[in-house]
Amino acid sequence: MELTLSASETELLLEILEEHHRELLREISRAEHHAFKSALKGKEKVLERLLEKLEARSSAETLLRSA
Repeated sequence: MELTLSASETELLLEILEEHHRELLREISRAEHHAFKSALKGKEKVLERLLEKLEARSSAETLLRSA
């Protein structure tokens, strides 16, 4: 799947995902049930990969605009 975002859309999506990541980390630290904590950690891994992809793309686009 391919999704085309403008620079402002990318920045907003990054902000939203970063905030959700912080909330997810807090929830993981508070979770007591092992299975629930494990499921949250799985979501965190997926979220981290999404953030990495978006940040890399955002950085690349910034460099291209600067050139």
